[in-house]
Amino acid sequence: MNNKEFLQQALQLAPQDRFMLVEGLLKSLDEPDLTLDAIWAEEAEKRLAAYREGKLAGIAAEDVFRDI
Repeated sequence: MNNKEFLQQALQLAPQDRFMLVEGLLKSLDEPDLTLDAIWAEEAEKRLAAYREGKLAGIAAEDVFRDI
């Protein structure tokens, strides 16, 4: 079954069944990626160390959120 056929069949489901299908698909995309989490944690540690050593300047929160 190709994607188009799958979509056509899914659209014929009852609304509550379509909701369950969509919810399940979205949850499957939101699973943590431990490798990516480890990369970001390492980067955060490097940035914190650079800040504490005076190699990286901080930015005031007011400046960060001013244009939002």
